[in-house]
Parts: sequence; structure tokens; C-alpha cells
Amino acid sequence: MAIIINLDVMLAKRKMRSNELASLVGITEQNLSVLKNGKAKAIKISTLNAICKSLKCQPGDILEYVDD
Repeated sequence: MAIIINLDVMLAKRKMRSNELASLVGITEQNLSVLKNGKAKAIKISTLNAICKSLKCQPGDILEYVDD
């Protein structure tokens, strides 16, 4: 897939654990793991908004397009 999810990078920069982010966003740790591992087929804008709000970042800090 050409979209790379850099959620681990942002979590490390913010010194936050996955379970803490999942709790703040209101999703399960399993769903966050699927997203982090790049296995998600879609992400709701409201979820992306909540992640960006919790990590104090922009969507471009999390999502990256890489040409195949």
C-alpha cells in the first residue's frame, strides 16, 4: 500500500503508550494496533481528528504517501 502510517513515530515523540492513546481516542487497543501496523483499510475522519488532537499533531505527521 502506498500510504504509510507513522503512528509509532508520533507516539515515541510524545512519549505516549498505545493503550493511553487508545483510551484518549475512544477506540480499542486492538483497533489502534491494526492502524499502527498498516492493516487498516480505512480510517474515520473523526478518529484521525481525535488522534491528532491527542498527539497535538497534523494528519501529515501520521500519514505519508510513498509511490510504489
